[in-house]
Amino acid sequence: MGKRILVPVDGSEQSNKALSYVLTEFPDAETTLINVIDPIDVGYSSTVGMPGYSEEWYEESKATAEELFEEAQKTGDEHGTTFSTATELGRPSQVIVNYAEENDFDQIVMGSHGRSGVSRILLGSVAETVVRRSPMPVTVVR
Repeated sequence: MGKRILVPVDGSEQSNKALSYVLTEFPDAETTLINVIDPIDVGYSSTVGMPGYSEEWYEESKATAEELFEEAQKTGDEHGTTFSTATELGRPSQVIVNYAEENDFDQIVMGSHGRSGVSRILLGSVAETVVRRSPMPVTVVR
């Protein structure tokens, strides 16, 4: 059985670099892309109190995830690789680690947003939390 790798994707340059890293370094791996929809994101919108908005936001978020997967698959096609995909709801760092554990992944490869200073302290780091909590190896690509 080959190596199983989980790659969180969010459309950022860093997540694209993580995907390219996996395709280059682990061309024969079974790779799954995960996009985590963070419900906290809906809380920052002024339309959050409107009836039906949260359902609409969730459906739009799922559609965005599918678009991300389609774009990533184009990159995979260039390397002759097909990805499995998963869209989950929750706190990204927690969901990534739980999903990897529950589905027996060997490694997580993810991008770093490269925040520093005050923004890192205030916003936290999904990659840092995943590294601290993951029972399997995590590679953070810059």
